[in-house]
Amino acid sequence: MWRSDPRSAVAAPGQGALMRLLVLSTVPVEAADVRSALGDDAELDGADVLVISPAMNESPLAFWVSDSDEAITDAESAAQKSVAALADPAGRVRSEVGESEPLLALQDALATFPAERILIFTRPEDEQRYKEEDVVGEAQRRFGVPVDERTVGA
Repeated sequence: MWRSDPRSAVAAPGQGALMRLLVLSTVPVEAADVRSALGDDAELDGADVLVISPAMNESPLAFWVSDSDEAITDAESAAQKSVAALADPAGRVRSEVGESEPLLALQDALATFPAERILIFTRPEDEQRYKEEDVVGEAQRRFGVPVDERTVGA
């Protein structure tokens, strides 16, 4: 379940990519969120950004009964809003709806997008969806790319 929306690709004319950034988030993120997560050592301007929004179910029951329509719709909306927010500062931004398992969504994305850095935005602990916990630690072990995590909506 990895769907791409070609309308979600945005390129700023005349700008070369300074960094290849992979953003994983189940909720929309703003440019300020990304800048804050990057810190002073990296620049968003001109970056090549891929936003992956996993189609995550609200609960284990929804996951096990394969009730994914709402999860896909939520993921598409979050991805489109993130692309719109990041389109101005980044050089190129595009989005994908990823697998419901965040680590598999990252693995799929990294197969075609060699990111230099991964930003994972999570919900506050009491609002997390099924399979949203401990993504960062495992991603650092598996992928060999710097991974940073931020909580949104806290």
